[in-house]
Amino acid sequence: MTDLAVVSLHSSPLVQPGVGDSGGMNVYVRELAGSLAQAGVDTTVYVRRWSDDLPTEVSVEPGFRVVHVDAGPVDLPKEALPEVVGEFTDSLIDHLHRRPVDVVHANYWLSGVAGHRVKHALGVPLVSTFHTLARVKAETGDPEPDRRVDAEVEVIGCSDVILANSLEESTQLRRLYGADPERIQLVPPGVDHAFFAPGDRLGARRALGLDPVAPTLLFVGRIQPLKGLEVAVGALAHLIGTGHPDARLVVVGGPSGVDGVAELTRVQALAESLGVSGNIDWRDPQPHHLLSSWYRAADVVVVPSRSESFGLVALEAAACGVPVVAAAVGGLRTLVVHGLTGLLVADRDPLAFAGSIDRLLGDPALAAELGSAASTRARTYTWSTAAARLRRVYHDLTNRVPVTCAA
Repeated sequence: MTDLAVVSLHSSPLVQPGVGDSGGMNVYVRELAGSLAQAGVDTTVYVRRWSDDLPTEVSVEPGFRVVHVDAGPVDLPKEALPEVVGEFTDSLIDHLHRRPVDVVHANYWLSGVAGHRVKHALGVPLVSTFHTLARVKAETGDPEPDRRVDAEVEVIGCSDVILANSLEESTQLRRLYGADPERIQLVPPGVDHAFFAPGDRLGARRALGLDPVAPTLLFVGRIQPLKGLEVAVGALAHLIGTGHPDARLVVVGGPSGVDGVAELTRVQALAESLGVSGNIDWRDPQPHHLLSSWYRAADVVVVPSRSESFGLVALEAAACGVPVVAAAVGGLRTLVVHGLTGLLVADRDPLAFAGSIDRLLGDPALAAELGSAASTRARTYTWSTAAARLRRVYHDLTNRVPVTCAA
């Protein structure tokens, strides 16, 4: 049996996605850790303590536990976390001296910095998943500090395996960071098909208190500039003005990050100026397993992100048999097959999004065809498959000489 330390400094698998800085990475860590444990990989997830009342260790299920590591004040914002990575890593190394592991798997660049030190301190191989990359975000108008870029370069240079969620992310790792292609492993995330599966749209709308007949668009995610909610609001305004006066946009999510509240205020002001405030339903973040009802209630799920390494919302919507209209960026270009499982929009102009959405609203047969094909394709994405691939990766690493640090 492989003993694994998953480092997820800022994103706890115990926190509900959509709250604060929690999102797809929380789902990734929780679902993958559970599936790894079921596959025989003893998995401990290390996160920074984010509340005073948290126990040091939480047993989630057999073979899967979460350990809370003290590092700085519990209420630190994400932007201040780089200052406590050293303290977090010191405690992590001390814990791993007492509970040795065979492999360390770091998630996000902050955890990568910690994992890099652990590799050298304990001589264990390092696997890294970045989820987002600073140089990719810079290309789409969301620059990150040089400190993060430098850290990503160092971690990529010393990782024994770099996991890519999609072919596009694999290409970005090579193009923007010079990553060794022989150390990149493509392991897409999965979806829990016990929860995310096709269902009755009218029944879902009744259960959620939504209009049973109005054309309904759905946006799920954290409210921050990266996710592009203003594009969905602008598209709604175009639809209302061109043949769909009763169209509605349901937004499930809350403000995230240092710009979250300002972004929510800005988007709400945009909706007011466009005269569509009354056509938007604002809903708080929902427990992850309940999101399936929201997906089923929608005619179209809109994913207008500036960048996405994968796009878990698009996969969950697909699994529920709902067509997706998404920005043609990052992993969304792999996940959504244009004209077969959904529609990709090359230009993030709201008018372009409105045109694609209108195409589906005006052709229910096409929408049903795309939704059905999306559901079929989504069945190939499972957490058990991802865990099986990673189990082999971890096992192979324990029999190899670790990569010499390039930093």
